[in-house]
Amino acid sequence: MSPRVCWVLIDGVGDVGSETPLQKQSMDACDAVASAGVSGLMDPVQAGLACGSDTAHLSMFGYDPLRYYRGRGAFETMGAGLEMEPGDIAFKCNFACLDIKSGVVVSRRADRNFEDVGPTLCDFLDGIPIPSFPEHSVAVKYATEHRCGLRLRGPGLSDLVSGTDPLKDRLPLRKSAPLDASAEAEQTSRIINALSEIITQKLIDHPVNQQRAKQGKPKANLVLLRGCGARVKVPSFWERHQMKSFMIAPTCLIRGLGMSIEMDIINAPGATGDYHTDLESKANTALATFAQEEPRYDLGFVHVKAVDDAGHDRSAPLKLEFLKKCDDMVRRIALGLHQLQVKTGDPFVICVTGDHSTPVAYGDHSAEPVPFAIASVAAVASLLAPPPASNGQPGPGAAANGQPGPG
Repeated sequence: MSPRVCWVLIDGVGDVGSETPLQKQSMDACDAVASAGVSGLMDPVQAGLACGSDTAHLSMFGYDPLRYYRGRGAFETMGAGLEMEPGDIAFKCNFACLDIKSGVVVSRRADRNFEDVGPTLCDFLDGIPIPSFPEHSVAVKYATEHRCGLRLRGPGLSDLVSGTDPLKDRLPLRKSAPLDASAEAEQTSRIINALSEIITQKLIDHPVNQQRAKQGKPKANLVLLRGCGARVKVPSFWERHQMKSFMIAPTCLIRGLGMSIEMDIINAPGATGDYHTDLESKANTALATFAQEEPRYDLGFVHVKAVDDAGHDRSAPLKLEFLKKCDDMVRRIALGLHQLQVKTGDPFVICVTGDHSTPVAYGDHSAEPVPFAIASVAAVASLLAPPPASNGQPGPGAAANGQPGPG
């Protein structure tokens, strides 16, 4: 009988330095997975490449990015809840702060804590007309934090265009440009530049930005249009691997990628894809999904974003905090799956890895390989089980339900 697999991916887990956050933090459960099975380092796409989460996930799911990747915009937009039709293009977007006089992007992220106003601004921009291109329509959907998905629909569009993101703070806003010599790409770049200008004009005096100015916060007066992409037809995960799969990933980019390869998307209560996420809920949801009889899943994928956010925010304390929370989640999953294995006789394997490195020192992705570990849950559970007390009963670290006890 082939084992069923729970794959936990900690986004941005890798780091650099004499003592990385991963080395500094106590990671007993992840250490148990490494000790009980096979572990090592891997390059998610290729050696020396500072890859993005999109290409890394696509590659690790078994799809060559050189063949199947057409920009992250479609993934983000689908994950946010917008449908993509043939001919549509889409962008992974940031609400950002623009210095109007100089044209310099002061901050590529208006605010990580944007959940209170992001949906309002997205609703305001949804359906915004482009007067010089009346045949084209715009749809906008809030994703998480400062992010949103934007879909452009209309005749003669091409995804072979650059975006407007300068990629670093305090650089001029870029103009979209065609990436090939086609008339479609040339027209699309003109539409994108017109749309970017209109969005800023509409956002400048929006009540949300008036209030942010009074509060001394930067105005969210710009939407950076990033990673233009079209939905590409790819073989489903089942067609590729003959495994019935589910995904727990509130982060829209990863969620949309899972939708593209027809993984079942499972919602975990309280899972947000940011610093406010409930990782215990993710663990419990994964266990409940594996426990159900129909559909019976061969593989479950659980994604955690907050560690990557901490790297981008150059916050070592936050990276340490969420690494520990990830380790607690791995413990809960491993012990819960072992219980399920004992009950059903189904063998389970747990895999823990990352998609790329996001060093705190850099605040961005780097080319270092990432760790992976894979082991049977029975072997992991034997290492996590607390030693018996002198009376023969489980020690104080155990819980009656097989989950880790308090402390």
